[in-house]
Parts: sequence; C-alpha cells; structure tokens
Amino acid sequence: MNLQQLLGIDLPIIQAPMAGVQGPALAIAVSNAGGLGSLPCAMLAPDALRRELAAIRANTEKPFNVNFFAHEQPVADAGREAAWRAALAPYHREFGIDAATIPEGPGRLPFSHEAADLLDEFRPPVVSFHFGLPAPDLLQRVRAMGAKVLASATTVDEALWLSERGVDAVIAQGLEAGGHRGIFLSDDLTTQVGTFALVPQIVARVRVPVIAAGGIADADGVAAALALGAAGVQLGTAYMLCPEATTSALHRTALTSDAARHTALTNLFTGRPARGIVNRLMRELGPIGPAPEFPLATAAIAPLRARAEQAGSGDFSPLWAGQNVSGCRAVPAAELTRALMPDRR
Repeated sequence: MNLQQLLGIDLPIIQAPMAGVQGPALAIAVSNAGGLGSLPCAMLAPDALRRELAAIRANTEKPFNVNFFAHEQPVADAGREAAWRAALAPYHREFGIDAATIPEGPGRLPFSHEAADLLDEFRPPVVSFHFGLPAPDLLQRVRAMGAKVLASATTVDEALWLSERGVDAVIAQGLEAGGHRGIFLSDDLTTQVGTFALVPQIVARVRVPVIAAGGIADADGVAAALALGAAGVQLGTAYMLCPEATTSALHRTALTSDAARHTALTNLFTGRPARGIVNRLMRELGPIGPAPEFPLATAAIAPLRARAEQAGSGDFSPLWAGQNVSGCRAVPAAELTRALMPDRR
C-alpha cells in the first residue's frame, strides 16, 4: 500500500504542523488541494482545539492530520531556572521587565486523555506525534478512533522503535528541518543527520512507508526524496509565506532576507533543540544555552519576545525555519501544493 492509499490523499505531500504560524486555514487549503493538511495542537487549550477542528470539518471532506507532542512533563529544577533567569537578566533590565513578576509555566502540553476525549468527537483520519509516542493506553485510544498514526524519527534507532510499536508511517526528519527536532531516544545532537542520508537508511530497515522531511522546498527536492525510497514528503518552511499561514510580518520579513541563510539548532526558546534563523539572543548567548528542560524555558522568554516585537524586532523571537527557504513563496497553499509534484510543474 502506498502513502496515498494509506492516508486517502491524492498527492504524497504532507504539510508539516507548525505551531505559532498557522491555524486551520492552511491545513484546509492543503487537504483540499489533494495533500494532507496538518493542524498543530500542542499549544491549543481544549476550547481552541475544538473550534479549530470544527473549522476543518466544516471546510473540507478530505483527510487531515492533527499533531501532538508526546514529551514527558519535566519536574521543575529551581537551580536551573535560576541560572536561566540570571542569563536573561541583562535583557530583562534592558526592557524594564521585573523578572519576579514572570510566572513559571509549561507552555506546551503532551497528548492526554483530555485531548483524546476531544478527538473522539471529531475522529480525525490521521494523528501524528513528535518526541516519540504517548503511553500505550493513549495510543490505543487513537487507534480505536480509526486514525492512522504517524510519528517523527531523527535516527534509524528511533524509526525502529516507532515501527516496533506499530506506527503506520515514519516521518524521517533530517537535520535540515525547521522547528523542533523530533529526537526522543537521546539528547545527543551528534546523532542527527541530513535528510538524504537518513531516508534511505530508514527505508532499508522498516516495512512501513517513510516520509522525508527537512530541506525539501520544491518539486526537484520531492523527486529526489522519492528517488531515495521515500513514499512521500513533509514540508513546512515552504508554506510559511502562504496567505493562509499566520506567520507574523516580522517572521515573513526574516524568511525573505539574507538572514534566512543562517539557521541553527537552539534550545533557548523552549528548552528543546529547534532550528531557527539566527538572531541576537542566539548570537549573544550561543544557540545552545542554560535553558530549563522543555517546555519550561518559554516563560522567561515570553515577555522579552513581546516587548521586542512591539518595537519591531525579532531579536528574541523563535524565527523557525529550515535550512532551505528557497521554496518559500507568497502564493496560495493549494497552488504551492500542486506545484510540488514533479510531473505537475
């Protein structure tokens, strides 16, 4: 069974879920164009998630994907939090922010029984996970809905782990990919390799379809991934200038500037490594710094980001982007989706 048959889609194109730069409109457009639109859910409260799922159901009859994080909630470490706030203290002073008034909070929640209860109302055709998989009882609830399960792997070992637990397809996330690394069996970033090195290695070891992700920006990249054995591709950065995306004006400007040629993996914004355009915070603290464990780093950064953005600066914003922004175009998502197919240019 190929990917289109597995997921009920016309094109082997998946729009990557991108929290913070999209809502349901982008997912709807991609699904209606024949690809698989995706909705990022990790930052949505239950009421917001219900509204966005209702919007998708009201505007497409095609398959769509809902994406959740599967991380374990960390135990707060007072010493690590104090070190983090000390590193940010000069910036808090610069913007007149009283750090003592900043609450601590998780920012992003893993998939839960509450989320599963809500999904039961909508029965999404596809559910995907980042940072591994949820507990077996939760995963069984997803399967009982009839959903196909996708999950990200950044190494062959992770792909094998996912395959052993019965995922329907593996997303091979190469080092080039923007946003959060899906790494979950290790914290060692030296294990991370490029997409076109990773895909054929995973294809050779698992029996489920493999979806290539990272650095693919156009029809030639799609063709190359398929030639290496991928059953389909997942793209995120390419969609960020589409009118259906909610990418901020600051972020859009950065994506179209020379600065987008320099990205790095950083843990400064959330506590987990994620690829974004290098900005002032990353240059001055170093991209990998003393941030608390994911997702606890977000609290102390949030007011800095807000103040800087109010002043028209992205110096403290997570400007997520992959290593290849050449496919970013301000065109409707449906047009971009169709143009990604090698035989449809």
